[in-house]
Amino acid sequence: MEERYNTQNTTYTWMVSSPFFEGLPEPGVEKALTHLVTRTHPANQVILLENDWGGSVYFIMDGWVKIRTYNLDGKEVTLNIIGKGELFGEMAALDEVPRSTDVITLTPTTIASIPAQDFVTLLQTETLAGLRLAQLMARRLRQVNRRLRLRESDSQSRVADTLLFLAEGQGKQANAGTEIPNLPHRELSSLSGLARETVTRVLTRLEKKGLIVRDQDRIRIPDWSALEKTIV
Repeated sequence: MEERYNTQNTTYTWMVSSPFFEGLPEPGVEKALTHLVTRTHPANQVILLENDWGGSVYFIMDGWVKIRTYNLDGKEVTLNIIGKGELFGEMAALDEVPRSTDVITLTPTTIASIPAQDFVTLLQTETLAGLRLAQLMARRLRQVNRRLRLRESDSQSRVADTLLFLAEGQGKQANAGTEIPNLPHRELSSLSGLARETVTRVLTRLEKKGLIVRDQDRIRIPDWSALEKTIV
């Protein structure tokens, strides 16, 4: 389902107040969103494929997607899982080369997109937009570096770090801690680099210790610092 740009529609209103655009000068934002398009996708649908050309930049209005690639043995590797308020596709737009990863929805997802050239023009004309993009890319690089450092750590450290990684990017503050979606264990497995059975055992162990609370849809982290202390 597709919705075309209209200055009165809810998509435009959401985009203007999203983390990337909030506070940017209105004329520049209006110009960047002139060709705004919104689409809804079911779970497990491929949005982008590696080696596609970067014609658009995408903003997640609702839902979750995973960024994946494959190692030399052909095994799927999840590089990131991002959700509402995040953007993707910016690298291919900036360097005008084919995309380096796949993007697949994990849940029903609504995505807004703008042409790559409109995004680049915004970066060229609005200093704050360029700064925000640099901050986003720096944050993602720090997260990847942290996960790489933990590749030789024990399984509990790696699962705990994966949960905190997701909470840092998409956690919602609740009365009794930080909440993240209860993603399938295969996704947590790929993100942490552990076998799915190992992830399941560690989650059960963390739950018994009171470091996480799980229900059908959510994982709640009651005490961020307590979970962080399990990482060695």
